Formats: sequence, C-alpha cells, structure tokens
Amino acid sequence: MGSKLKAAGWMSAGILAGAMATVSFQTAARNATDPLPLEELQQLAAVFGMIKSNYVEPVNDKKLITDAISGMVSGLDPHSQYFDKKAFKEFKEGTSGKFVGVGIEITQEDGLVKVVSPIEGSPADKAGIKAGDLITRIDDKAVRGMSLNDAIKRMRGKADTKVVLTIWRKTESRTFPVTITRAEIRAQSVRTKMVEPGYAWVRLTQFQERTVPDFVRKVNELYQQDPSIKGIVLDLRNDPGGLLDAAVAVSAAFLPQGVPVVSTKGQLAESNTVFKAIPQDYARMLGSGDPLRELPAALKKVPVVVLVNEGSASASEIVAGALQDHKRATVMGSQTFGKGSVQTVRPLGPDTGLKITTARYYTPTGKSIQATGIIPDVMVDETAEGSPYAILRMREADLDHHISNGQKDDKVDPAKEKERTQAREEALKKLEAEMKKSPDGLKLPEFGSEKDFQLQQALNKLKGLPVTASKTQTVRPPESKDKDEDDKSADNKDKPASKAPAAKPPASR
Repeated sequence: MGSKLKAAGWMSAGILAGAMATVSFQTAARNATDPLPLEELQQLAAVFGMIKSNYVEPVNDKKLITDAISGMVSGLDPHSQYFDKKAFKEFKEGTSGKFVGVGIEITQEDGLVKVVSPIEGSPADKAGIKAGDLITRIDDKAVRGMSLNDAIKRMRGKADTKVVLTIWRKTESRTFPVTITRAEIRAQSVRTKMVEPGYAWVRLTQFQERTVPDFVRKVNELYQQDPSIKGIVLDLRNDPGGLLDAAVAVSAAFLPQGVPVVSTKGQLAESNTVFKAIPQDYARMLGSGDPLRELPAALKKVPVVVLVNEGSASASEIVAGALQDHKRATVMGSQTFGKGSVQTVRPLGPDTGLKITTARYYTPTGKSIQATGIIPDVMVDETAEGSPYAILRMREADLDHHISNGQKDDKVDPAKEKERTQAREEALKKLEAEMKKSPDGLKLPEFGSEKDFQLQQALNKLKGLPVTASKTQTVRPPESKDKDEDDKSADNKDKPASKAPAAKPPASR
C-alpha cells in the first residue's frame, strides 16, 4: 500500500506540475517577483494522491480537481465563484434578467441558503417566501454542506416543474415546506406611479440589461401624466444590484454630464477606472448613441429623495452614493448592505469560467462602499413605531470571508461590538415574544402603498414638511474580523469589459 501511495503521489505531482508549469509562465508574465509556493503545491499533490489511493471508493480525477478549484475560489470571499458548464450558462442567462427558476436572491449563512429577497412577482414571491428565510432542504436533499452553486442547480430546472423548499423562518421559530412551480423569470426592474399630484415614485428592483430603456420609457410616461412634477422618490430598497452600466446610466439621468459616478481600484491597471456620467461609460450594452437622450430635461433639476435599506446592495449603492456625494439627492432609510466589490468574469474555456473579485467600489468623494455601505443623510424607520429588529438583518459585514473596505476606518471597536451583540440578543428575544403574540402582526406594508411609512417621510422631505427620523437605528461599522489578513489579499473589483453583475451579493434563482 505504501508503494502504491508513493507512486500515486508522484504521479499526481507530475500531473499538477504540468498544469502548474503553464500557470507559472502566466504568473511570471503578471508578476515576476512572486514565485509559486512549491511546498504548498506539493502538499496539494500529496492530498490528491492519498485520496486516489486511500479513499473508500474510486474518485474521478476531474471531480477532485474541479472541487479543489471550487474550494480555492469560494474561500476568497462570498462573491467569487467557479462556474462549471451548467452554472456558466445560467450565469450568462441571469444578467439578461430572464431565466427559469423560483425567483429569489440568495446567499449562504451558517451552511444554509439564505434568502436576501424574493424577486417581485416571481413564483417564490407569490408563494410567500420572505427575506431572511433560511432554506434547509431542496426537495429531499439537505442544504447543509451543499455549495451555493449546487443549491442553485437544484432550484433551477425546466419551466412548469415543481420544487419543494423547506424553510426555517427565524421570526416565527418554525420549519415548513413550500412547493413552488418554476417559471421563466422576467423581472420587471422598473415600476413607477404618481403617488399624489406632483410627486412620483420610481422603484428599481434590479439593474439589468433592460433597466435603462425601461427607466427612460416609464419616466417619460410620468412626465406625460404630469409635466410639472415637483419631486421624485427613487426607491432602491431591497434592490440587490446588477449591471454596472445600468447603475452608471441611472445615476447619469439625474447628474450633470461628465461628473464622476463611481471609481474602482484593484491590482490590475484595468481595474483602476473612473466611470463618469457620459454615454461612453454607460451605453456600451445598448449600442451606439445616448440611451438617456429622450429623457425630459426637467429630470436634471427635479428634487429627489433616494430610499435605501439593508437590502440595497452593489449597483443600488453606487447610485445612492453618487447622488448623495454630488448633493443631487437626499438619501433616506437604513444603512445599505455594503457590497462594494466588483466581480470580473473570465472564461476558462468554452464552457467554464471564473467570477473573481478584482476591485473595490468608491463613491465620487472616495468613500469605500465595501462592508460599510451607504449611510443615509436621514435615518428613517420602517414604521411609525420604529425598526426594533433592524439590527438583526444581514449585511456584507456579517458574511464569512468578506473583504475589508480598504480604508483606515475599517476597525472594530470591541466595546461597541459587545454592545451590538447584546442589542441583537435583546432584539431577538423581543421578536420571539412578539411573534408568539401575533405571528402576522410584524408584516411590513407593501413598498409604494399608502401605508409605506418611509415613502411618506420621503414625500414630507420633498414638500419641506417635518420628517420623523429613526428612533432605533445606529451606524454599523465594517466589522472586518481579520483586517491584517484581508489587507494582504488583492483588492477586488469589477472589470468594465466583462459586463458582470456589479451586484448581487447574492445570486438569482
């Protein structure tokens, strides 16, 4: 057995050495001063050999190598991912805003799949899936120990087929199954209406390929209804992000031409870019010309309030940060998710690819969005009674392996962290007590409705009336758990040419 192990080890070392020879040339071309870690690669080869010879049953070489790549990438941060053939195809479909699935934005938490938010009007939304729900089983398979990519595959499928998701809802302390019929998700990313004479509501649920033309069309419809609009509420609550081009375009719709919208900084020269409010920086996906040319000129001057919350991430944070920094709008609501890293998608062959974090996003005044998010000008609670459970909501800083924000303020105050932990425990106890009294009593009103408290406060701001500021919210720090380790890793952000979603901490299924 020992000789077989040794032989297998040398053979696998030879296989890996051949592969690494190619990598070494590529690495040398990138940075000649960084030699490959030969000792660690030898350990990798040894493990490969041990598994081949010692594991209880034969394991396919391709599976071992693929799993090794997946593990290496997933350990970087929550947003880097290796795409196999099926996942790569689904990813490319997802950026168009059209795919077959259940319609939820997801991430991972404690080994389970967590719902960041259901896509409005999707099968999951209609089935009652809520933000914060934890998926423990997909059909008959337990989720714990399953990679996010595998969970995505199981929730995907053909249209009109069914999938059973077992949900653990913390707020109700119960587990229950939900049967959802898969459908083609055609997310309507732009919704508008005149909430009252003179005041418009523009809601963006995601930044997709169709977002900009739909935004232009629907804003024009608003101005046809009322050519003298006095104020606009741009609602980005629970908008998980999407395409960078679309975020720059929506920002440019309200900003003076040519001003900076967002910048990116990373290791590569191509990752250090400033995106401005000019057609060259937002019209690449929409062909030649300026897709914003048909917007009414009044949009550049109309007073604007931007509504955000903990579910506003990435591309929506870019828009909020740009309008805030240029003092073009008042940002109201809750501190945003804090997904300020950019992912570049690089093909590894005709059918596989790597989504890797290549840079961080910065607002026009140089503030890092990563792990901090956008802090509103006016904190506003979800209801007139406050937001006592906001501290329980997940943000980028809560995700395992999240990268730091790369700035000097990225430090954790132990005293404040202790206070926050105690506040979370108290909020959880209060929530559990409230849910026992009234399981349905904590449901928030629909965004855009007459009972939408934050929307009403935004309208008050536009009218110059008193605004009821938050009674419970405080600013949360970046909470980098190991800043020194994070700082050693490469800065990460999105490469413009890749057309990769600027967002989604989470993935759409």
